[in-house]
Amino acid sequence: MLDDDGPPVFRVLGSVEILGQERPFIPRARKVHQLLALFLLRAGRVVHTDMLINELWPERLPRSARSTAQTYVYQLRRALETSGLPGSGDELLVTKAPGYILRIPEQRIDVYRFRALAARGRAAMDDRRHEDAARLFREALDLWSEQPVADVNCGPLLTAHVLDLNEQRRNVRQLRIQAEIEAGMHHEVIGELRSLAADNPLDEGLHGQLMRVLGRSGRRGDALDAYQNIRSALVEQLGLEPNAELRRLHQELLTAD
Repeated sequence: MLDDDGPPVFRVLGSVEILGQERPFIPRARKVHQLLALFLLRAGRVVHTDMLINELWPERLPRSARSTAQTYVYQLRRALETSGLPGSGDELLVTKAPGYILRIPEQRIDVYRFRALAARGRAAMDDRRHEDAARLFREALDLWSEQPVADVNCGPLLTAHVLDLNEQRRNVRQLRIQAEIEAGMHHEVIGELRSLAADNPLDEGLHGQLMRVLGRSGRRGDALDAYQNIRSALVEQLGLEPNAELRRLHQELLTAD
């Protein structure tokens, strides 16, 4: 087993890699690489053999799927052994009916470190420690290098994990911006918010943040323009008016002295 202390050894927030060597270690076999990604994202939980089979062969199931899946698990165990990590492959990837469980401390996997930092950031926000919250959110986001499991051919289970992780990243980014706004860093975030709002023309949360920071920076005209931009997009594309929070912000801007 790995010690609980130390930096992440396993990466899924980008390419799926083991970082315990002088250079990143990646299983050569495509299916074994895919299994490594799935086990890392479900570390500490039993992965049913049927789940492995569904992930590896979502469309056309080979007649020998179960025995082939067992072979890939064996190869992954051997890969873990040659990666230089303490413990044998059988100790790290344990057979546990009705499947297998990867026994690695979660904090040694970047995605779990990301979630832990995000949770600490949310707690700091609740305590109104906005500068601390912004720092924690930045540390969480710095763990990402690109799309999660970017170099793996994803089946249905990994695809669902990728969608969920991207949503978590988007939420943490918005929380980081909100923390920076509350910490008085208005001018620092305007450019980023403009870019994000342009890329997400129907995201009412982002446009609300942009309206707030522009208003607090004394740019009421630009804030009103931001409201009109999202209102036009919502009406034209969805046939909907902005939500109550955006309408309230708009009214506050109109009546501000």
